[in-house]
Formats: sequence, structure tokens, C-alpha cells
Amino acid sequence: MVEFLVDTEYPVSIPSEDTQLDGLLHIPEGAKGIVLFAHGSGSSRFSPRNQFIARELQKVKIATLLFDLLTPDEDEVDTQTSQYRFDIGFLAERLISVTRWIVKNPALKKLPLGYFGASTGGGAALVAAAQAADLVRAVVSRGGRPDLAGESLRYVEAPTLLIVGGLDETVIQLNQQAFNAMHCEKKLEIVPGATHLFEEAGKLEAVSHLANAWFGKYLR
Repeated sequence: MVEFLVDTEYPVSIPSEDTQLDGLLHIPEGAKGIVLFAHGSGSSRFSPRNQFIARELQKVKIATLLFDLLTPDEDEVDTQTSQYRFDIGFLAERLISVTRWIVKNPALKKLPLGYFGASTGGGAALVAAAQAADLVRAVVSRGGRPDLAGESLRYVEAPTLLIVGGLDETVIQLNQQAFNAMHCEKKLEIVPGATHLFEEAGKLEAVSHLANAWFGKYLR
């Protein structure tokens, strides 16, 4: 298995069934946990919003792995047809494959593991958390679609934080429905004045503070 130096960002290629997924791994010195990012539809490991959140997590000694749920060919198909972005089961399987890659690596397997999901990636993260309950310690969803996790919501055991923009009214309703269906430790945070992408001044910083606190509490 590969050994990684601390405070260095590594491009990684992660096996998932018959394909490889590209990712960016960063392990801060003294890392006390690791967070895997499940991006939303049309996004990738280069998402500026998730990269911002990842950098903030690294500052509080949490390792991060941003990776592409889709291969370049799949992403091209999805751009034209939306074939994959709402296939939550498929996306969750990809996330589980990456999770198992983490726990098989001697340099990473001892780190408590969490998921950060955005948009449809929020639904995929919760399905994966339900299926890999023995491995996932915490979940955070930003502007996510946890409702897309369906029946899996009842089986999520990891403490889950749902973060939604205060101006994202439809998604607030969908998150409230999902929140009501969950039986784990949970919290729904509404960020006042934020739209779906949290593009307003200071709103993404608010998300990072909430995520840092949640993962800091449960990735021990």
C-alpha cells in the first residue's frame, strides 16, 4: 500500500469495480479523522466550494479526500443525458468502494471516517452511510438532497448534520422531510440569507464552521 507524507496533496486513483476514480488526498499533520466528499451533479474533485470546505477541515487536523464519483466518459454522458446524477444507488456504491479503499490502506485505516455530501451527493452519502454503518462515524450534507436516500434514511446510524440555505425554500422542505424520517442523532441547520450554492458573502464560511464542529465532535 502507498504511504503518504503529511501536509501534502496527492492525486490518487481509486479502484471501483472495473474502473478507476480520480481523487485528491490531503493528510494534515496529526490528523484525527478523514472526510470523503460526495459531490453533486455536474461537479467534481475540483469543486471550488468543496475545496474550500476541505481546506478548512485540514486546518482542524481532519484529512480530506475529494474524488470524482464518475469517470470522464460517464461525466460526458451525464452532462448530455443526466443518466447518472440521480442514480443514487450507483453513486453510493462508488462512495462505498472508496471507503473500503481507505480502510484497507495502513496509512489511513485508523482514522475515524466521515462523509460530506453536496446536492445529490448528500443522498448518496446517506445511502452509503446506511450500508456501511460500521465504518462511517459522521455525515454532513450541504444544500443536499437527503430525501433521495429514500428508505435508507431509517437505517443511518451515523450522527448527521443537514445544512441548508435559508433562501433555498424547496430544499429546506425536502431536508425537513428527510430529517423527520431519520432515527440517528441529527441536526438541521438553516443558514440565514444563503441560497442553494451558499455564494453570498460569509455563507460558505458558516458552512465550514458548522462542518468543522460536527466532525470535530464525532470523528474521535
